[in-house]
Amino acid sequence: MSAPTIVKLTGLRGMVARKMASSLQETAQLSFFTDCDATNLVATRQAWKNAGEKVGYEDLIIAALAPLSKEFPNFNGFETDDGVVQSDAVHVGCAISVGDALMVPVVRDCQSASILEIAANRRDLVERARSKKLAVSDMSGGTITVSNLGLTRVDHFTPILNRPQTAIIGLGRIKKVPVVDEVTGDIVAREQMGLSVTVDHRLIDGQPAGEFLSALANAIESNLTAP
Repeated sequence: MSAPTIVKLTGLRGMVARKMASSLQETAQLSFFTDCDATNLVATRQAWKNAGEKVGYEDLIIAALAPLSKEFPNFNGFETDDGVVQSDAVHVGCAISVGDALMVPVVRDCQSASILEIAANRRDLVERARSKKLAVSDMSGGTITVSNLGLTRVDHFTPILNRPQTAIIGLGRIKKVPVVDEVTGDIVAREQMGLSVTVDHRLIDGQPAGEFLSALANAIESNLTAP
């Protein structure tokens, strides 16, 4: 019998492990889940593709997320010793798995960026993450994070807070499901995506977390940037 493989928690993997453990130990994390009608999301991405532009689902969701910071300021900020800093700028961390490491580069100033600027900035960060060319500054200063497992068979999950941020959004896969049409009563096929948000319950209560997740789902369903 061969000896077991031992994977040491050193280097970047070790840093990620320590940060995850610290996040869970020092916060009261609570996750909320919903199913979002993604038919509009799929159609809007296809429209951008037809227009010759590289815009992904995550880019559209980031663009829909950014305006919510005005209505839900506690979700776009970070904790300090003095309290929660509510940021006017929306700097979205995008969790990226690279080999055995997890990196979270930041797409900056999403509150004022166009959808094409968001897409180009995120694409550049992903490419540099995969080629290990990210600088520390590329992964600093985020105000909220998005973790996307849409390319897997995961519907819902509980992402761990990227401290000191107060909230992180989880995106599940998109799949076709049968839905009863509210007007005709007919059963129709619609695209559906799992959506979650994890918050620090010391700082954000359940009611505003539910309202935030509902507002994000509504924005994805009906308020996306089209070409």
